[in-house]
Amino acid sequence: MIPKPSLSIPVELIITVCVCGFLFFYGLGAFGLVGADEPRYAQVAREMLQRNDFVTPTLNGVAWLEKPALYYWRAMFAFETFGIHDWAARLPSASFALGMITVIFFHMRRFRPGAQLNAALITASCAAVIGFARGASTDMQLAAPFTVAMLGWYAWYETRSKFWLLDLYIFTGIATLAKGPVAPFLAGAIVLIFCLLRRDIKSAFRTLWIPGIFIYLGIVLPWFILVQIRNPQFIRVFILEHNLERFATNLYQHRQPFWYYIPVLLLSLVPWTFFAIPALIDAVNCCVRDWRLPRESNDRKLIDSYPEFLVIWSLFPILFFSMSQSKLPGYILPSIAPCTILTADFIQRRKDQAISVLVIAAHAALGALALGLFMVFPYFLLQRLPLPVPAASLAVFIAFLAFSIIYLTLRRTSYRFVQGVTLIPILVIVGVLLRIDGPAVDNFYSARPVAKNLQAIDADRRQVAVFDAKRELRYGLEFYRNQTVSSYNENEIPFAEHLLIAKEGTRMQFEKLLDGRKVEHIGGFAPQHIEYYLVSALPASELPGITAPLGAATSEEKPMKNEGVPAASPAPKSDKKK
Repeated sequence: MIPKPSLSIPVELIITVCVCGFLFFYGLGAFGLVGADEPRYAQVAREMLQRNDFVTPTLNGVAWLEKPALYYWRAMFAFETFGIHDWAARLPSASFALGMITVIFFHMRRFRPGAQLNAALITASCAAVIGFARGASTDMQLAAPFTVAMLGWYAWYETRSKFWLLDLYIFTGIATLAKGPVAPFLAGAIVLIFCLLRRDIKSAFRTLWIPGIFIYLGIVLPWFILVQIRNPQFIRVFILEHNLERFATNLYQHRQPFWYYIPVLLLSLVPWTFFAIPALIDAVNCCVRDWRLPRESNDRKLIDSYPEFLVIWSLFPILFFSMSQSKLPGYILPSIAPCTILTADFIQRRKDQAISVLVIAAHAALGALALGLFMVFPYFLLQRLPLPVPAASLAVFIAFLAFSIIYLTLRRTSYRFVQGVTLIPILVIVGVLLRIDGPAVDNFYSARPVAKNLQAIDADRRQVAVFDAKRELRYGLEFYRNQTVSSYNENEIPFAEHLLIAKEGTRMQFEKLLDGRKVEHIGGFAPQHIEYYLVSALPASELPGITAPLGAATSEEKPMKNEGVPAASPAPKSDKKK
């Protein structure tokens, strides 16, 4: 068996930072903002920066109270420092992910020496962390400080030093500013369940530290009080609609079956799934044996409680959100770090043992499959099916080569080189996705190339409306053009001359809404199946008795530097399908 070379802590830390730098920061702007949330959150941050307002988030000038302000503040800082760019909108998540991995590294070095590099690299390289670290969203803004808070609480549990308890209150406060009361609820529930199962309720009461509570309130209350004073509807919109109703009803149309988070968890842990699941099962079995021991048993007192804490931390958010009527993958992101830490601890404790041939084969097959699929991913985006024989053959060869290398290496070295042999395909996949697949993702899923195309045909400064277009395109254009985009589907038809972006083949449908106004086809963007039309102004004789047409900019709205045109008319109502 090949011995694993020992590395110094500085070298391990350099490796961790370099891997995270590549996985989280490299190519952040390789493709534009995608989905509905990324451009919306980025635009809210831009508007707050434009108004120099740190209290009320707005979208197109209308209060946007669905989330607290932490992401917006951090994106504002990024925009102020680097300018208005889509990659700058993703910096808050990438930087928080790096901070989370660094804390995991030093926490494991302090409390589980020897497992710190595995824990850091496994967490950094799992699919969920890479994906959410590269997104302009609030999910990593919650998961990263929440992870630091929970690690801090367990450090206090082991050492009883109030220094560590500060982490719980400070970072739970930061997490609350990211997504609201879900952060203290999850933290409190996990701590309470752990203490009850350990039959150590005194520790739960000792967690209620008065200075820490004041620190938490000092972090959280100023913004919540100010935003409520300025926006009396805040409690109703944020607490009732976007917390309680989102959990109890299908108001936002994200209903999924109860077991939804089982496949989400398995995919989130890729490529470590076939190590993470055995690690979790092993830890659960140990916990059950521990819970069955008498309270005063000497064996119970000697049992390590860390895996027990990680199990509860892993499972509770998954079970809790499984009961929600509204489910999204990012909801269980706080459960990923304890799963990966358990995996690292599992591997560390078995570093000198042989790995099951079945586990090796499954792990190698998963890595090979992921690598092969990403090699042909552009063809799926381009809808070029069936695959050209040369491309399919190359993908199969690369997948077979990856499987052989991973399988043979692990059979020979056991757990000692598992992180290295697994990281290589992940680094290749991320590089391929950004360098080769990135342009295809951009063309098919982002509004950025559409905005550039409009600029190229000299339509950059016109008021824009959409018809039967994806809402992702609408919100994306609002960010990249920095202007309100109206929707014919919501009866927002500008009176002035404007540019209409419509789904291919829908001209007859939208012309019925225009009452004979002149419509001229001026182009289109084939990858997203949309067409551009110039729609004439409504005749003056038919204008209703208003002082300004829909789309007229107000005196308070100013264009941002190096970006499109100023924001225009009032925003449409909150999209409940987000």
